[in-house]
Amino acid sequence: MASTPSSTLSPLYESNIFCNFNSPQKFTFPLKLYSKSCIRTTQVSLQEQSQVSNPNNSQYSDRKAVSSSKSKLWVNPKSPRASELKRKSYDFRYASLMKVAESLDSCKPVEEDVFNVLADLGDKIVEQDAVVTLNNMTNAETALLAMKYFQQRLKLSKEVIVYNVTLKVLRKNKDLDRAEKVFDEMLERGVKPDNVTFSTIISCARQCNLPEKAIEWFEKLPSFGCEPDDVTYSVMIDAYGKAGNVDMALSLYDRARTEKWRIDAVTFATLIRIYGAAGNFDGCLNVYEEMKALGVKPNMTVYNSLLDAMGRARRPWQAKNIYGEMLSNGFQPSWGTYASLIRAYGRARYSEDALKIYKEMKEKGLELSVVLYNTLLAMCADVGLTDEAVNIFEEMKSSASETCQPDSWTYSSLITIFSCSGKVLEAEFTLNEMMEAGFEPNIFVLTSLIQCYGKAGRTDDVVRTFDRLSDLGLSADERFTGCLLNVLTQTAKEDLHKLTICLERANPKLGYMVKFLVDDEVEEEEGAFKKHATELLDCATTDVRKAYCNCLIDICVNLNQLERACELLDVGLTLNIYTDIMSRTATQWSLHLKSLSLGAALTALHIWVSDLNKALESGEEFPSLLGINTGHGKHKYSEKGLAGVFESHLKELNAPFHEAPDKAGWFLTTKVAATSWLESRRAQEVVAA
Repeated sequence: MASTPSSTLSPLYESNIFCNFNSPQKFTFPLKLYSKSCIRTTQVSLQEQSQVSNPNNSQYSDRKAVSSSKSKLWVNPKSPRASELKRKSYDFRYASLMKVAESLDSCKPVEEDVFNVLADLGDKIVEQDAVVTLNNMTNAETALLAMKYFQQRLKLSKEVIVYNVTLKVLRKNKDLDRAEKVFDEMLERGVKPDNVTFSTIISCARQCNLPEKAIEWFEKLPSFGCEPDDVTYSVMIDAYGKAGNVDMALSLYDRARTEKWRIDAVTFATLIRIYGAAGNFDGCLNVYEEMKALGVKPNMTVYNSLLDAMGRARRPWQAKNIYGEMLSNGFQPSWGTYASLIRAYGRARYSEDALKIYKEMKEKGLELSVVLYNTLLAMCADVGLTDEAVNIFEEMKSSASETCQPDSWTYSSLITIFSCSGKVLEAEFTLNEMMEAGFEPNIFVLTSLIQCYGKAGRTDDVVRTFDRLSDLGLSADERFTGCLLNVLTQTAKEDLHKLTICLERANPKLGYMVKFLVDDEVEEEEGAFKKHATELLDCATTDVRKAYCNCLIDICVNLNQLERACELLDVGLTLNIYTDIMSRTATQWSLHLKSLSLGAALTALHIWVSDLNKALESGEEFPSLLGINTGHGKHKYSEKGLAGVFESHLKELNAPFHEAPDKAGWFLTTKVAATSWLESRRAQEVVAA
């Protein structure tokens, strides 16, 4: 039988489907006859038979003739005729082209070898053969030589299609440089690029993580008379977002919602990162909900981006919910997932959850980065988990990875933990280990050591550590100065002058304030102390204002200078350092002390009781309840919280306030008991006078 003429294999590129002609009158063969390489069931029609017997007949006249008949013929699948007709179908041709593509991918990228492989196709190749072969290749170098072969041997009617499938191969290899050169070659040969050309190059730039290049090619579209489709627009949301052009990305996103473009999960992930970087964390959640409403399934990039955003937003509860949803949808956490969770839980001091994730990572053999180790150690320092921190530090040092060895921040966190616990020997040992590892102590380490020696009552070591500042070329910052001021609240009166000298060097204004309190010989005109305190605290940053004011009041209380303490508390209230300390309702008058140091709390109690006395003297009606709220938490490195200390003080005053069993941190009394106690105190004062 004569071979099938090439006219029967004309390309149907527009539909991107390469199949045989369907005709009502046909022979149907069982699927089991065909090679597994065929991608669809082959159907051989009488049309093909008529074309073989009469090559001069056109495709369309044959089809018309065949369609006029309704009869069907069956061919025995075991007969030689069946095998021969199968070879005449394009499915058989397609399978052979797939094998050629595989051979081209594995051959050497030299013209001779590539041309020899393609020579097996014979002399009667058609444009569709070129498209199918190139479309199924993955080797960029041999694909370019194969395209050259087809260009030399075929008169291409739609050469842009051949270029587009070649660009697709380059995209698979993330080879943008070659893709751009192929585009230049197109123009030199007079081939006009189409939408597919640009979308392929744009997506190639996207896969190469070159958003600026994607934008550059996107902006070339109009000059070639091309209009981007909604898929390309959606890709550009991702590109503009990654390139930092947030306004353009969000503008396209608004348009996408209006015109109902198809947006993929990668683009949604970029939008979540855009909102997260802008601090619009509710926007991140809104994008996530819109994504689900549109039926787009989140991928790991979406989940990890969202978890990271919730971590930076300090919303660990939402991170837990999203993580639970991710697991319920069948996703397994990646290293990035665990990293986002540790950052989220660590920053928010969700120590139990953070340590659980850490343990899970270790069980799976996942190595943590230095940053993640440091996040865990900083969390342990914040919540006072000394033993856990030591274990993490030892596991970090035993890590096989050289990139996971402790750095200066690691040692700094560990020294902070030991210092806050008053473990001087451990803090000094860690400092020596840090210096042996080649790290000089920074301002944070020295701040922790000041605190450590102060807590241990080693004033001379505090002074020695302070002197190391200048030796290391460091300057005292506000936190260092605040820590030094805090040490003064724990120092015996006879040693205060040593630290006052250091404080004057670190912060002259603050040093002067303390010297005024410590030195009995300093004389000032009336109101000068309060004026200096106002100027000092008004200039201090928000981070340290309350700490400075608390410490100064504590020093006053320690030195029995209650009047000065009251003046400082009044300054704190005037500058809004303290707010809502006292409140009154029709049923209860309250004193709120949760944000105050012990000295400041005792001073506030003194003023409050004085105000109650004035109210009683003026005949003002008391409410049914009076309460003091100390909060129920304990200091992270102390066994006692403010409530425990305050309870003892109330007993010393014989005050009728008792801890409420149903309201933790509250001490309550009744109107009758409070009135009786105040009258008793007033009578005692009269007798004493």
